[in-house]
Amino acid sequence: MRLRSTALAAVTALAFSAGVPATTSAAAATAPAADTAGLAPGDVVSSAPSAFHPLPGQPTGTKAWKIHYRSTTADGAPNVVSGTVIVPQDGRTGPRPLITYAVGTVGLGDSCAPSNNLPYGTAMEANLIQQLTQRGWAVVVTDYEGLGTPGVHTYTVGPSAGHAVLDAARAAQRLPEAGLSPSGPVGIMGYSQGGQASSWAAELHGSYAPELQVKGTATGGVPADLLKVAEFNNGSYGAGLIFMAAAGQDAAFPELDLDSYLNPAGRLLVSGMKENCVAIDAIAGSFKRISDLTTRDPLAQPDWQARLNGSRLGRTAPAAPVYQYHALGDELIPYGVGRGLRSDWCARGANVEFDTIWVGEHVSGVITQAPAAGNWLADRFAGRPTHANC
Repeated sequence: MRLRSTALAAVTALAFSAGVPATTSAAAATAPAADTAGLAPGDVVSSAPSAFHPLPGQPTGTKAWKIHYRSTTADGAPNVVSGTVIVPQDGRTGPRPLITYAVGTVGLGDSCAPSNNLPYGTAMEANLIQQLTQRGWAVVVTDYEGLGTPGVHTYTVGPSAGHAVLDAARAAQRLPEAGLSPSGPVGIMGYSQGGQASSWAAELHGSYAPELQVKGTATGGVPADLLKVAEFNNGSYGAGLIFMAAAGQDAAFPELDLDSYLNPAGRLLVSGMKENCVAIDAIAGSFKRISDLTTRDPLAQPDWQARLNGSRLGRTAPAAPVYQYHALGDELIPYGVGRGLRSDWCARGANVEFDTIWVGEHVSGVITQAPAAGNWLADRFAGRPTHANC
């Protein structure tokens, strides 16, 4: 009974936080045609005024812009990603901290993209983002590759997500209307899928975007090892995430040929997932086993294992300090996976402060720990000493 109650609470929270996807025109959900030749990672391709409302019509005292910017795929090719830049209108002058914010799982359909929902008060984590703007910080929220732009969202492909998070910060600083300094302090923040994305951004920062003045990364509920996460969720209420992740990996690496592994029921499920948001996808895929929807298990194949291991975290120490948090009772991302990432980073000399969420589970963790993560980033911006506990 406890297991079923936890599952119901998680699905309910997902459904509540997802809200109703905003109705968008085809033009709003599609990136502008752009030749990326001559553009550097982080260059702004296009921008347009937008809005930021945590709830429908709720005022925030901010200005916002929807942007499209040049980024990089997992294989190093140029791409175009969309996102939203949000700047408080508080009269502040001088350099203002910028948070590049990576949202948790919203789904695979273009209507689920944060930039399509933030203007209408229907975006996941908007209230958490507002906590940051109320501190006087600017925030840029990436949509990730293929979410709100042409193609299927490359869900759980770590290097692509890390590039998108770092290039979003570059784009926000290069957007003239935002008034942000290219040398201003930057913080990275994300949980769940956003935990993977923010952690990858932390690992890639030193080699991919060393000019960014990253002061720290607050990252939680991190799916650091996708194979372990898939094994944990197979046949459970988080099983839908496995098939969403398979679709995301297949989008990034078409040679994996996911369709050749799926049976008719599997093709129907994955096809539907590509058009919907997380609440529907999570329910549709819950309690399924990989064997229920495939003719053979793709995750047992060497090429799939290699690509999934290509998104494994912990092999590079982040250059800036990290605040990592994970719920002991996390029912979607095993606590041991989070602890393993902490151990890997610590072994490589990273400055890590790890915090266990003793009461709660996966969905509640992003909410209850948001103030602590914000306070930790505020300390980094203020130049206060860290409290690493490796």
